[in-house]
Amino acid sequence: MTSPNASPLTTSTLRTSALRTSALGITAGLIGWFIVVEIVSGILQGYYIPLFSDIVIELGIRDADVNWFEAGQLLLSAIVVPILAKLGDMYGHKKILLIAAVLTALASWGLVFAGDFWSFLLFWSLQGFYVVWLPLEIALIFERGRQQNHGVSLTRRAAGLLVVGLEAGAIIGALAAGRIYAATGDLALTLMVPAIAVSLVAVVIAVFVPESAPSGAKKIDTLGTVILAWGLLLVTGALAWMRLIGELDLGAAAWWGVAGLLVLGILLLVGFVFYELRQTNPIIDIRILARPDMWPVQATAFLIGISLLGAQGPLSTYAGTDPALGYGLGLDASERSYVIGLYLVSLIIGAVAFSATSRRMSPRIMLIVAALLVGVGYTLFLPFHLELWQVLLNLSIAGIGCGALVGAMPAAAAAAAPFGHTGEASGMTNTTKTIGGAFSSAVFGVVLAGGAGAVAGQTAGSLGGYMTVWAICAAGGFLAALLLLLVPKVAFADAHPA
Repeated sequence: MTSPNASPLTTSTLRTSALRTSALGITAGLIGWFIVVEIVSGILQGYYIPLFSDIVIELGIRDADVNWFEAGQLLLSAIVVPILAKLGDMYGHKKILLIAAVLTALASWGLVFAGDFWSFLLFWSLQGFYVVWLPLEIALIFERGRQQNHGVSLTRRAAGLLVVGLEAGAIIGALAAGRIYAATGDLALTLMVPAIAVSLVAVVIAVFVPESAPSGAKKIDTLGTVILAWGLLLVTGALAWMRLIGELDLGAAAWWGVAGLLVLGILLLVGFVFYELRQTNPIIDIRILARPDMWPVQATAFLIGISLLGAQGPLSTYAGTDPALGYGLGLDASERSYVIGLYLVSLIIGAVAFSATSRRMSPRIMLIVAALLVGVGYTLFLPFHLELWQVLLNLSIAGIGCGALVGAMPAAAAAAAPFGHTGEASGMTNTTKTIGGAFSSAVFGVVLAGGAGAVAGQTAGSLGGYMTVWAICAAGGFLAALLLLLVPKVAFADAHPA
């Protein structure tokens, strides 16, 4: 209780301090619940991978058909993230986060009871609603921190912790799935575990997550949304088909079809930009994306998506390639899983380092250093790739940089966005990262398939193909660092108190 003899200034100071402490406590609790949400998000991303062979047998399909699962979820995520993130700004980020969690839970339960390929593909694609969780969480944390003028620094630290939860969940999911299936021998029962986890997360969001202040806009840009959705659908669909054509060798006519889809999609996106510039309440505010502290972040998300999402397949196949060809590591499936596990651990280390140093280093410098680590790590693959320790070292360096950037990019985008646009800005980093991953995955598939005929059995990619993959990933990291040099030095800092 405040003393009756205390001065008005002292009383005001104590009240301000108490309010700030209360707000910080609520925010810390909020971050804790979001870490739980991201652990479940990671479980969704890691749990099904060890089960793919059993899913193939259960559905009576081929191994190559699994590619359609990734393509379907990729298409959905590229379309829904910018739309749902904008709706979060308009109506409240918690409402949209809860809707996305419920839809993900329903899709996860659908996978349990799906008895054929097409129903499994449908529910697997719809499960992709979880990709909007992280951008909406970042927006919620930032908007609450903005009230105490520490939203930017708080969001940076929180983003690193959320990525730790995400990657830890992926490791937990990958390790748990095989053991649960081995113990039960029932695939449907095994698939219930992530469905139950997502259902509980929906309850957590409904009960424990507070709502943010909506922007006040109540009219969505319907035509702009339709143009954006079709543009992204055509571009990402063309990229998915490009990879499949390379794998299935469908001939020149299929390539012309892909080129037509890609050009049409790009034209629609260009038209979308000009249309949005004339709107008072656009679905994506192009003027904000063009700001000097915003566009380099979005470009970095695209470039890092190349190595973060696109290079994992080539890494796995290289690790399994027979060294008798003069390259490759000759690791079996379990040994390759350890390599992937080490990469996930390096992502966690990068996220923790980002969170721990966010108070001491300039956010801009941290982003540049992280991008340089990605470039250096993949550059080292070019001369050093024949020994396991070399591959692990290179991958760890790149992974630390990627781990820092995964948390840094949505936080930096939220910091650069004005009130009412934080969800939109942080969500766009996910969309651009996804498109970068789709683009590189398609290109890498074509590059590796093009050299397959030059090696034994015509199944392994050529060394030149792998060199090309590593060089593209390295160039993406270095180019991202150069672009981030263009960001103003004072960007991503907390606002000064009035």
